[in-house]
Amino acid sequence: MRQLSLADRGQTLSLDKSVDDLPPTCLGVARLGSLQTAGTSFTVWIQVRGSAWVEAKEGRFRLRQGQWIAFEKESRPLVQAGRNGLCIGLSLNADAMRMLTELADCGLYAGRGDISRGDARVALRLWRDALQSELPAHGLRPLLLHLATLQRSLATHVQRCPGRSRSRKRQVFGRMQRARLYLEGNSHRVVRIGELAELTNFSSWYLSKTFQSLYEESPQSLSARLRLERAADLLRDTDMMVGEVAAASGFDNCCSFARAFRARYGTSASRFREGIAKLPPQSAKSLAGWRKPSAATQS
Repeated sequence: MRQLSLADRGQTLSLDKSVDDLPPTCLGVARLGSLQTAGTSFTVWIQVRGSAWVEAKEGRFRLRQGQWIAFEKESRPLVQAGRNGLCIGLSLNADAMRMLTELADCGLYAGRGDISRGDARVALRLWRDALQSELPAHGLRPLLLHLATLQRSLATHVQRCPGRSRSRKRQVFGRMQRARLYLEGNSHRVVRIGELAELTNFSSWYLSKTFQSLYEESPQSLSARLRLERAADLLRDTDMMVGEVAAASGFDNCCSFARAFRARYGTSASRFREGIAKLPPQSAKSLAGWRKPSAATQS
């Protein structure tokens, strides 16, 4: 394939925005390098080592080792690697996306998720193989299929989307995934339904109904949960005061934050932080995603 855009050791790159249909390109950022993609290609990124920050139309994200993230072509993500970070990616034009549909009867969608260490190693090897291949289409196929496996848990959701044809269902699901990603990228504030409707080009009523049916959670409920999980991460990872954590998580005042936090985690923010400080690092990381069991599930 021999198409590579790599930003390493503090280098800054920006892909050409004037080209309407860039060929499939291997992307990479490492050791404080940063790269901004063009707005004409779907991009998917895998954090192989360390961490990275990503800024896109959908918001701001932190990628940790063992995570992946994917963006629609209008998103133009800017990826900044950490000091010891390595993040590999792929920029895909319309032809490459069609090829994946023909190969595996599936597509790639905007979103984010986790990847095992073994799958990350495979992705890195296939990424290198695709770069060195003399036959672009042949060299790209194994990597495309591997990327599709990263999203295999999403495939079952497509059939639950409204639409008479499979292509329509895929289109609806792609837009719903982008709305979900937008909520994840804006966990520092309250997101209005109108913003999601504008992003997806759906009516507010249609978006809310479809989102609830697809994810079994309303956009408002997911936004609130993500903001509280962000607060838990800040309590774990920073020395910010509780009031500062509340403000950084989109709460207008400490009282509303205290009520919401206690309802989700079953304790105050201060005691939550004290409890995390006594735990081993790995246990502390997993605790931020924990929530108090509901009354219906408690024995």
